[in-house]
Amino acid sequence: MNRITSHPIVSPPDGRREVGFSFDGQIHRGYEGEAISSALAAAGVSALSSHAKDGAPQGIFCANGQCSQCTIIVDGLARKACVTPLAEGMDLRGLKGLPRLPEASAAFGGAGKRRICADVLVVGGGPAGLAATVELAKLGLSVVLADDKASLGGKLVLQTHKFFGSEADCYAGTRGFDIAKKLESEVRALPQVTVLANSPVVGVYKDRVAGIYVDYRRYVLVEFRAILVAAGAREKSVLFPGNGLPGVYGAGAFQTMVNRDLVRPARRVLIVGSGNVGLIAAYHALQAGIEVAGIVEILDKVNGYEVHADKIVRMGVPIHLRTSVISVEGEGRVERATIARVDEKWRPLLDTARTYEVDTVLVAAGLSSCDELYRQALDFGFLAITAGDAEEIAEASSAIFGGRISALSLARMLGQKVELDESWLSKREVLRSKPGDRLSRDPVLPSASWEPVFSCREEIPCNPCTTVCPTKSIILKPRLGSIMDLPYYTGRDCKGCAACVAACPGLAVTLVRRIDERWSEVMLAWEFLVDFAPGKLLPLLDKEGTFLEEAELLKKTYFKRPRTTVLTLKVSASNATRASGIRVQDEAATASLPEARLDLFPEEAILCRCERVSVAEIREYAEANEIRDWNQLKSIRVGMGACGSRTCSSLLPQLWRSMGRDAAAPLTLRPLSMEVSMGDLVNEGSATQAGASDASSGRGEP
Repeated sequence: MNRITSHPIVSPPDGRREVGFSFDGQIHRGYEGEAISSALAAAGVSALSSHAKDGAPQGIFCANGQCSQCTIIVDGLARKACVTPLAEGMDLRGLKGLPRLPEASAAFGGAGKRRICADVLVVGGGPAGLAATVELAKLGLSVVLADDKASLGGKLVLQTHKFFGSEADCYAGTRGFDIAKKLESEVRALPQVTVLANSPVVGVYKDRVAGIYVDYRRYVLVEFRAILVAAGAREKSVLFPGNGLPGVYGAGAFQTMVNRDLVRPARRVLIVGSGNVGLIAAYHALQAGIEVAGIVEILDKVNGYEVHADKIVRMGVPIHLRTSVISVEGEGRVERATIARVDEKWRPLLDTARTYEVDTVLVAAGLSSCDELYRQALDFGFLAITAGDAEEIAEASSAIFGGRISALSLARMLGQKVELDESWLSKREVLRSKPGDRLSRDPVLPSASWEPVFSCREEIPCNPCTTVCPTKSIILKPRLGSIMDLPYYTGRDCKGCAACVAACPGLAVTLVRRIDERWSEVMLAWEFLVDFAPGKLLPLLDKEGTFLEEAELLKKTYFKRPRTTVLTLKVSASNATRASGIRVQDEAATASLPEARLDLFPEEAILCRCERVSVAEIREYAEANEIRDWNQLKSIRVGMGACGSRTCSSLLPQLWRSMGRDAAAPLTLRPLSMEVSMGDLVNEGSATQAGASDASSGRGEP
């Protein structure tokens, strides 16, 4: 079983009930209520289905209900494994080709319709949706908050790292899943709010109602005066041969399994993309005991925060810039990945190719806003607004302020006289700022007194070290006049309490003091299992990941609030202020094979994942038929799959540019964003009616 039983940050939930289930006749054990996809991953199952077109194996991609690659047969019905909870005795079968309609097993007994009415429907219970709901409720508006997950918080639930931003305004220094709990608790305490968790909004209709699939079991209609869409974002795919193999999936799917469900779905991963999502995914992998072969970035610089990149590099993970994945291969799942540097026109330089033995490739190549319901509402002339990633892809701290601002803007549309706190606008602008300049820092010489050493030099919105310092001896050096300014030590009153070390989200603060002419003490943060005792020699690295020396551990101190251990090390005086971290994984984890494998070609990459339409098929059809409208590609099934073309629509522009063709009319997206069984539609609201059969509604029987 690939379960994570010990983790430095997350503890397995108490009281989980173990249940038995079968997959293709094989008996397995899992936990009641966990996602079927995670239970199967824990059991070592990666291929969930065989595609109807060519029999190719299919695995998860998003683990977020946005695509349909994880569709399997659950007790005779086609269900998405990533959003269907496991139950005792389930008979699970891999989907071979297309699912068949089940035979009717019960006559329709009639069902009354259930409707809920509210002033505002909030779609999405992430940081933006939760913050918006609080503001709307404060104004006396009734709100229905619908979210497709059982626990509110959106991506916060998956984030075990500490947040950047302002401690006073957006919980900086607090871990994402703890922020989610705070926000959810606040919302659930509001009497004006009806929370429909584990209940996706599947459509918005012209009679000003929305269809909601409550508990993925029964269909309910919600009438509203206005709608706020904060449905987050979906992960983008990437074009390379083998991109449809089981084991190629989004970084968010990886975080879902590792951090939420405590499943170890991989042994060794390669990560595509060096934005914050990719960098953090590497960190989460290491915390879960998974090796990281490296991070691949096609640009010539890291795309995320420098402090994130620094801590990954000094833990033993290389970042390969101007490098791309050129193929992934394996029998039934990922076994190898080949990368190569690219030239100025992004073409791979095959003489630089290297092949790595990995079982997983994580795609962290950006996000696309989930704003379809918002656009549908506008088409019908409804009062509608977006918030969070549905409005603009940004950090969760920015989404909190964005949700508040959008809520007040929507209240104004409804005729409410509300005043917007102007400071919210300026704070939001700062929180969604891209990294600013990189500034040099003066060297620090160890003295007999404790002194903080900062390795952060890039301007990003962050201030926890200044707010936790009990003596206020750390301040932001005024340059921009915001929390984008870098922290500095005032030169006095440091007590060596290490609160700043423990609180820093980027692990970019150490404390140093001189013991004698030869030796110094260094305190640094450690967010991994502390399975060693004082006296242990640990491999000390600098900011760039260069090995400095083996340093003796003197003491370890656990800080409960930030859930961080601070290690005190004995370090040579010459290396004390350079010391930044400890190597986590051996260099062998990042070694490539002696010879690169170059057996696959770019044309074999799958662009439309649902219908398995390759780059070669699209290119051939487009050139033969002089395509000027991407909807014409539906003739070869592009965009006709279960995800409603939401995955392939973001890849078509990339292919079109590579073909040197003029812009084409975009794909028309289908209005529904989630599949609902016909039985649940027919028996609308039946599980809530007197005498109704909850079993018949849940199974989708007619």
